[in-house]
Amino acid sequence: MRIGVIGTGVIASAAVRGIVGDGHEIAVSERSASHARALAEEFDNIRVADNQGVVDGSDVIFLGLMAEVAPEVLGALEFREGQRVITFMAGATLEEADAMVRPAHAVAIMMPFPNIAKGGSAIMMMGDGELVREVFGARNQVFELNGQKEMAAYLCAQALVSPVTRMISDAADWLGKRVDDRAQAEAFLRRLIASNLMESECGPLIEALNTPGGYNQRLRLHMEESGMADTLHAGLDELE
Repeated sequence: MRIGVIGTGVIASAAVRGIVGDGHEIAVSERSASHARALAEEFDNIRVADNQGVVDGSDVIFLGLMAEVAPEVLGALEFREGQRVITFMAGATLEEADAMVRPAHAVAIMMPFPNIAKGGSAIMMMGDGELVREVFGARNQVFELNGQKEMAAYLCAQALVSPVTRMISDAADWLGKRVDDRAQAEAFLRRLIASNLMESECGPLIEALNTPGGYNQRLRLHMEESGMADTLHAGLDELE
């Protein structure tokens, strides 16, 4: 494909890195110039252009802009009929993005995560799932959502990544004070949590780790009794 990227920040750059080996011709905008320059210097099939140059040379366009600047940036550009736009803008609905790029069409909204650069990422999206799977689905798992209400709820729930990471880091600090190699302690915990969650749904995994009097049960019950679930739900409700 001929793919253009307007707004080449950290997330959009990760998305580009995840597909750069698939034979696409990719144009990245001068916005976030350091990221754009680094991509173009590293990969032969990536070039840097001004925003209009990105639009003119692309059939599929990624929008990696902040929603608050998008109307001004996109309003100065001339899109054409037949162009398909995938927006990464969490602060604008698919319909709002579509209105900004006429006569092109915003056909999908998706929220990439940094690990999309290497693959194995979860992608939440709504709209043209066929296009998103064609571009990103070979290395990532695409989760299609049913409308803006579901997208908003998923956006809140994905914030779990940070507190879970904080919890693992804190546990690694605790363990690191009791063993020789703190880095190994963190690597062990990261691998332990990730591998168990990838191999099992949460309900069966909790039950499997529910041996009466076992370490896992005792720590879980302690945290539940301390209000862990209530605190989590309250935080998600506040985000919503």
